[in-house]
Amino acid sequence: MHPHISKLYNSALKPSRLIIGLMSGTSLDGLDVALCKITAAGVHTQIEVLKFTTVDYSDDYKTKIKQVFAKRECNLEYLTLLHPWVGKFHGDMVNQCLNSWQVNPANIDVIASHGQTIYHCPKSQHQYNDFNNGTLQIGDSDQIAVTTGITTIGDFRQKHIAAGGEGAPLAVYGDYLFFSSSDENRILLNMGGIANLTFLPQNGDSNAVFSSDIGPCNTIMDAYVQRYFNNMHYDENAAIAKAGVINTALLTALCDNHFLTLKMPKTTGPEVFNLAYLEAAQQASNTQKLSHQDVMATLNRFTAEVIANALNTCVKMAPNSVVYASGGGIHNLLLMQHLVTLCPTIKGFKNTHALGVDPDAKEAVLFAILANECLAGEQLHLDNKAQGIAGVTMGKVSFAD
Repeated sequence: MHPHISKLYNSALKPSRLIIGLMSGTSLDGLDVALCKITAAGVHTQIEVLKFTTVDYSDDYKTKIKQVFAKRECNLEYLTLLHPWVGKFHGDMVNQCLNSWQVNPANIDVIASHGQTIYHCPKSQHQYNDFNNGTLQIGDSDQIAVTTGITTIGDFRQKHIAAGGEGAPLAVYGDYLFFSSSDENRILLNMGGIANLTFLPQNGDSNAVFSSDIGPCNTIMDAYVQRYFNNMHYDENAAIAKAGVINTALLTALCDNHFLTLKMPKTTGPEVFNLAYLEAAQQASNTQKLSHQDVMATLNRFTAEVIANALNTCVKMAPNSVVYASGGGIHNLLLMQHLVTLCPTIKGFKNTHALGVDPDAKEAVLFAILANECLAGEQLHLDNKAQGIAGVTMGKVSFAD
């Protein structure tokens, strides 16, 4: 047996493993790095987040990614070079974290790397009859493994597509294994660049579990701030939106989109919901001369209404549901206030701190869970093709040498 395989085999047999989860979202704010101690696997999974940090991205990193991010056309040579560069960059960030945490890399079983999504392309969003769903994440796992000296599991989304899914959202797997409860109906709401949710019924029926993208959360608001407000990356404390007035005509135009009428599950991304989408809505509603404050106030409300429609749909199926939110959107208090107002039948709004996981770390933790399943899991008892959930093990293994 090759030593690499032997090491993986021994890790799989251990009662618990140290796994570093990496997540880089569409907001491009930084790399989430979560050092997790994961015990057991499957529905018996237990997690302790030992360390967590977000390593901020430099302006240089953001500039490089934005040259190809969510663009239908880009420089193929540049994209080819960017793939290994991002992997090496992320590997260096992991090394920095381990050094600052005074953690020996030799003690880490594996790294779980999501990569950097460049383009998400479900069949519902493209016009090529010969092709099905597609998605592309860059940040070569081989580069991370060699840079850190730690076996790396990555490229999780491709197996989901190969098994008939859309490659997203993958949160359902970790949500189901770790956050399911026999005490209440739960909705795990992730508020990143794109909002998504996982519905977990109290009765534990895996056939009733589903996960879906909802629509834009931070993606358009962040892009607008970055274009029109120097040295600002997002609307901190919703200060800009609070200074504006919601414009009904623009709000109506923003809500007029086919994706928003589709039943869940569904997936989307910044390829659809971006500044061009906003500009088209402004033109359709003749609101091009609105102040920046009014635009942001309207975008904030638009985001809330899109999310609230999805939450209220879930509540119709399962009254007394409790929402546990995570992601950057939870820090937008105006957005959260809108959600509470628009969802009067939700039993409660909480964040995943109440379930033992830092809401900013949740996605990185979820990919650590997927790596743990790849390494030590058994047959996954979560397979619902009708809901876009493929009962497959995900992740590709990259050895360090």
